Amino acid sequence: MWDQVVSSPYVKYGAVLSLTAGCLILVRKWIAGGTCKSKARLDGKTALITGANTGIGKETARDLARRGARVVMACRDLTRAENAAEEIQRTTGNGNVVIRHLNLASLYSVREFAKDFLATEERLDILVNNAGVMMCPKWITEDGYETQLAVNHLGHFLLTNLLLDLLKSSTPSRVVTVSSIAHVGGKVDFDDMFFDKRPYNSLVSYKQSKLANVLFSRELARRMRGTGVTSYSLHPGVIRTELGRHVESWHPLLKTVLSLPCILLMKTPWQGAQTTIYCAVTEGLESKSGCYFSDCVERQPSPEGKDDEVARRLWEESARLVGLTKER
Repeated sequence: MWDQVVSSPYVKYGAVLSLTAGCLILVRKWIAGGTCKSKARLDGKTALITGANTGIGKETARDLARRGARVVMACRDLTRAENAAEEIQRTTGNGNVVIRHLNLASLYSVREFAKDFLATEERLDILVNNAGVMMCPKWITEDGYETQLAVNHLGHFLLTNLLLDLLKSSTPSRVVTVSSIAHVGGKVDFDDMFFDKRPYNSLVSYKQSKLANVLFSRELARRMRGTGVTSYSLHPGVIRTELGRHVESWHPLLKTVLSLPCILLMKTPWQGAQTTIYCAVTEGLESKSGCYFSDCVERQPSPEGKDDEVARRLWEESARLVGLTKER
């Protein structure tokens, strides 16, 4: 009798389903990665987050607001930003969440934003360079620069430099720059940074911009040594956000075909925001300035991401491109 029960196809199917479900749970836990364990409060502190109206930027804003910070959400789309800010205020009970317009594809917009921020804010404790674009077509900004490098790197480079004095006067302060594992194998082509001479490749361009994030963060840490301003870069993981919308637009069937695997194999925005939050609030991280993180632990960046000579050269070239004449 027992042998018949055990050999029943229903029992076998049930066992397979149970095993599959268990494996999926373990995979999901592994994919989720680390979480920020810090209970640090941010009362009286000000945090500025670019691209905070959606995805991991929004989750970062929500977390910092929950810790009591004044959160400034710097966004291009003010309608969506206003909706996100109202939701964050409602869910955290923190009414000190404000929005300001910032278009990182425009150096004029970056300068106007910084001018207004410096005129109205008394301090800046945490700057999160979060906004970005991924593998978009070859779009050219109003300044004449290829969009991925302009938005992901140059806009944040200029913004950070314009706010450095306020960061210094608010020490200890932190600059957190969201990069990607895509920086591995990337190269900064100083002879053709904007693909004016070679065929445009959206992935190569994206990898260059993410490598620039790591190098910028590293060089900023070197230049700010001893000032109380620290700098960190990170890989947030592969996340279910709108960042991949350009890839999906090129291959309409891709979204449908990959929808289920994506749900299973990608982080949620909350999970993806954990390393950003970790770098922004974790106590005792000052000695790790200039380092690269993933899943809330320090990781080694690619060899290209540790090239200090390229980092210095990129800083100098970026300063020239954005018209930053004051030496830091």
